[in-house]
Amino acid sequence: MPAGPSEVLVIADGKANAAFVAADLLAQAEHGPDSQVVCLSTSSVKLKQVERAVAEQLKTLPRHAITTKALAHARLIKTRSLREAMQISNRYAPEHLILAVEGAERLLDSVQAAGSVFIGAWSSESLGDYCSGTNHTLPTNGYARAYSGVSVASFQLNISTQQVSKKGLRAIGPCAETLARCEQLDAHARSVSIRLQAAT
Repeated sequence: MPAGPSEVLVIADGKANAAFVAADLLAQAEHGPDSQVVCLSTSSVKLKQVERAVAEQLKTLPRHAITTKALAHARLIKTRSLREAMQISNRYAPEHLILAVEGAERLLDSVQAAGSVFIGAWSSESLGDYCSGTNHTLPTNGYARAYSGVSVASFQLNISTQQVSKKGLRAIGPCAETLARCEQLDAHARSVSIRLQAAT
């Protein structure tokens, strides 16, 4: 699974706790100078509050130099709606997605790509790093569109099987023949048509 620099995307509404949001942004930024930190909000006022809270909390961090480098390419983005924020998030496919909005559960159905989702004000991303029970090995750099985080299933071998009856062959065989011919793979088509002739 591709895993690169740490990422967090926070979606915050006008009622979000700016200090909590800032703390979550800084928690990712301190990983390294290439960490990616993004906050989307429907409220310009909230973004200003978050910006001030980040600056205030940054003063007390021992990894100030590293965190500052990451923050140099951080983004605070005003969106027209939570729907637009979710669309941006799904395109970005963050490693960590924090839904710092009132009634955050209602946005879950809109999440199409994220490594791990943290729901509501009390769900610090750091809890996911250390003790809330989810795996911390997550896809970054947009790979959450195609990969999931590591789980027990990642270490299991899955073998697919198929068994087709004569009736099933008659139902799906012509489709396979057509697709094989479109790809100009005549032997593929024949392996189906020879059976279709025998199944009539």
